[in-house]
Amino acid sequence: MNDAPEERARQARATAAGGAGRPRTAVADRIAAAFADAGVDGVAHAVDIDRGTEVGYGADRLVCTASVHKLCLLLALHRLAAAGRLDLTEQVECAVEGRTPGGTGLAAMLDAPRMSLRDLAYLMIAVSDNAAADLLLARVGLEEVNHTTEALGLRLTRAVESFGATQEGMREDAGPAGARALTDPLVLARLRALDPTHGNRSTPRELTSLLRALWRDEFLPAAHGAAVRRLLGLQVWPHRLASGFPFDDVQVFGKTGTLPTLRAEAGVVAYPDGGRYAVAVFTRAADTGLVVPAADAVIGVVGRTAVDGLRGIA
Repeated sequence: MNDAPEERARQARATAAGGAGRPRTAVADRIAAAFADAGVDGVAHAVDIDRGTEVGYGADRLVCTASVHKLCLLLALHRLAAAGRLDLTEQVECAVEGRTPGGTGLAAMLDAPRMSLRDLAYLMIAVSDNAAADLLLARVGLEEVNHTTEALGLRLTRAVESFGATQEGMREDAGPAGARALTDPLVLARLRALDPTHGNRSTPRELTSLLRALWRDEFLPAAHGAAVRRLLGLQVWPHRLASGFPFDDVQVFGKTGTLPTLRAEAGVVAYPDGGRYAVAVFTRAADTGLVVPAADAVIGVVGRTAVDGLRGIA
């Protein structure tokens, strides 16, 4: 996300102008201010799932999707299952050798369980398990993930490598200092993983379009759509999009994504009055630290700002 400032402003105005003129522009301005206050470069898009009204800031800018792309893999998995091309109860041997590393789920386990495809999908979404994701990707294939997003009409969304390959590329780019180098601005500047023209990618608007189609049952058969939505509702991370909606009667469904300095989430916010809003927020922090609470929290702030704008709340 390295567009010139004038181009980011132009994109923000273009997104804002898609709705009711001045009110949309005011929301975009508040989003821009929230990003600035948090010390991040960010882009966002939100759409009312039922009415189609939208707000955003830089919504068409290409971004690295990181683990948000697991959402595309999940849809591809269920698309194959709906077509009878695989059985979600199919069992997979989760060997320790060659397993994609990570800090959650299978990636953190010491032994080798045997699991169904649908339980691997649960781990992939609920705790963003990279090992589970790559086992599913080996079964589904990158080509099928891209066929799925193409079928949704998403021109800019593309899967080009596994989650393990992204990690391996970061190790290569970091050099002999390893993970310790990933807070060095000079090292970060050469990370291919942070270049949206190199790796898995999309835009905020295309991701909300995907979510809108999923929530309206316009892409998958209803039973498969419900299964995907259930998994997105089981994500355990409350510190990004969900932090903007601290209410017992508001549901937040989502998938986070994280790379050095990059924090993101795409999801749906559902209100008890029936309002449903697809939201995608991507940020790059100026602070290169691994723990930057303001960069996480601003995703919730921006999500709430965008949804309030769609609900007509000043």
